[in-house]
Amino acid sequence: MNIETLSPYEQGILVLAALLLYTSFGLLAKSRLLDLINTFAWQGALLAATAALVALVSHQPHLYISALLTLALKAWLIPWMLRTQVLRLRLHHEVENLAHPTLLLLGGVALVIFCYYVTLPVEHLSTLITRNTIAVSLANVLLSMLILISHRQAVSQVVGFMAMENGLFFAALVSTYGMPMVVELGIAFDVLVAAVLFGVFFFHIRENLDSLDVDQMSRLSEAEE
Repeated sequence: MNIETLSPYEQGILVLAALLLYTSFGLLAKSRLLDLINTFAWQGALLAATAALVALVSHQPHLYISALLTLALKAWLIPWMLRTQVLRLRLHHEVENLAHPTLLLLGGVALVIFCYYVTLPVEHLSTLITRNTIAVSLANVLLSMLILISHRQAVSQVVGFMAMENGLFFAALVSTYGMPMVVELGIAFDVLVAAVLFGVFFFHIRENLDSLDVDQMSRLSEAEE
């Protein structure tokens, strides 16, 4: 693929897709919760920039509202809520021990290659730029699932769950020039409500179990049986 033959919009989307994939690997590799949340905030800012770029090219004013909502929720409000909960629960000094971090990153690279292989047939149905963005979106979803599997802290798994939604949002945004405004508002509201509910669960779990380590929760469940 010759980058010089692409339009400025296509080049911008490719750069944003690459940065989004980079933040997904950052989420996978982070062991400190505050660093994980900060990386998630940067991912939200990249989604907001993507929405603004699509709005500029497609001349759909409602996408500017979507960009502002994404910036406010995913890049500021939700990360601020998660950061506040981590500080109140005194988890900011904890370092999560990831099992075999090098193999974990190599597994992430293998997932990215797999996603590009799976989306190759899309080349015959759409443009090259769309194929690449769909591959990146699918890779972001699978990397987020890998975060859910490999990280033991409940906060990390919540961030992985929301990063998965970011991948789906990116795919819908660049492949269809945005979703209807009602759908975007509904998704934003659902994500915000989920963040609030997760915060409540964090405090209840920490109060009753004195830990947010999901391995300890599993051992407690096995002991009760």
